[in-house]
Amino acid sequence: MHRDPNLYDFWPYQDRPKIVWPGEKKLAFWVAPNIEFYELNPPINPSRKPWGRPHPDVVPYSARDWGNRVGHWRLMEAMDECGVRGSISLSCAMLDHHPEIIQACVDRNWEFFSHGIYNTRYSYNMTEAQERAVIEDSIKSVMDATGQRIRGYLAPALTHTERTMDLLAEYEFWYSCDLFQDDQPQPMKVKGNNRLISMPYSLEVNDVITYGVYHQSPRAYADALMRHFDQLLEEGAETGTVMCIPLHAYLVGHPHRMGPFREALRYITSHRDDIWVTTAKEIAEFYLANHYDQSLADIQARGCARPGTGFNPAGDAA
Repeated sequence: MHRDPNLYDFWPYQDRPKIVWPGEKKLAFWVAPNIEFYELNPPINPSRKPWGRPHPDVVPYSARDWGNRVGHWRLMEAMDECGVRGSISLSCAMLDHHPEIIQACVDRNWEFFSHGIYNTRYSYNMTEAQERAVIEDSIKSVMDATGQRIRGYLAPALTHTERTMDLLAEYEFWYSCDLFQDDQPQPMKVKGNNRLISMPYSLEVNDVITYGVYHQSPRAYADALMRHFDQLLEEGAETGTVMCIPLHAYLVGHPHRMGPFREALRYITSHRDDIWVTTAKEIAEFYLANHYDQSLADIQARGCARPGTGFNPAGDAA
């Protein structure tokens, strides 16, 4: 017997109600630069080690630091050139460590959403009070520094507790990037009358996976981005799709990788007649206002809904 999180219903892709993005666009496109801070000597979490070698370990620390010193600025220039506003997956400690980067994003009207405080401090083993403190600190810190009320969340290093999604909905977040089950937004099952959606945030075209796991060349990565886009755009003619490119400046920002990535970004944004180049917050706001209710109704009508909301410890046999 395996525990089933029961965070969303199985909802087949075919024959869903049609999503039409603003301006009759077929595809909503957003880019998520992760602006992160990795501590040199983070506190120990019994469930996960922050570094592969004993720490403090200056080698991986300095490689991540390079991303903030150099890579981010190179990535920002490429996005500026293509008219793409970022949705920043923010380690909120960056507000204190590197306010220059934050201000550069504010000047460009980029969105911020929370990626926890540090990417080396995990949600595993947190009490409810501790997790609430992280969420509340994220909301207040970003508001104080930028004037933005964050509406999205990506758990630090993709670590969660059984209550994370319910807490996000309670604190009036609109979307989570922590699930990878679909190419369209989907209503999540949270407690009470709160609403939260799962926002498409791809692992397959995330540079951490393509470079760190698949060991793709920069050219292969750029080709994968364009093929990924072409397929989603074709399907978007039937019902609106979402494409996200999650990025990390310490990876994609290297000189030998930026050229092919820039070419892929130019290719994608050359299709502006068909795509909505936007932010995750704007996608979530539009979906909640125009498609959330019809999605729930379709899930019910097709008999896809399972009883219960939120984490189900008993679960289903798998």
